[in-house]
Amino acid sequence: MKIDKRDWFFIGVVATVLVVFIAISGKEKTTTVPNNEMHKAAYEVAFRNAPSPNDSIFKRAFFKPDKKGAEVFCEPCHKEMGVAFPPDHPAKNRCLFCHKLKR
Repeated sequence: MKIDKRDWFFIGVVATVLVVFIAISGKEKTTTVPNNEMHKAAYEVAFRNAPSPNDSIFKRAFFKPDKKGAEVFCEPCHKEMGVAFPPDHPAKNRCLFCHKLKR
C-alpha cells in the first residue's frame, strides 16, 4: 500500500492537532480550596447532596457539587479575615469556577 500526498496531509493535520493539544495542556495552575476547619461550611454546602459510597456508580459519576451555594461564603469570609485577592484576580463571586474542591 502506497502512502500518497493526501495521506501525508492527513497525518500532518493529526500530528499538528496532537502537538497543539499537548502544548496547551499542562499542570493545573489554580489552587484547590483547602479542606480544613475554615472552609468547612463551603464543603458542607457543596457536598450536602453527595451520593453515598453505596449508591449506584451512575449516581456517583454524575454528581456535581453545589458550587454556587458554596461560593456565598467565599468573599465575606475573605474580607473578614483580611485575605487579599491578587490584583489580577477575576470577579470574586465565581471562586469555584477556577478553584477546585477536594473530594
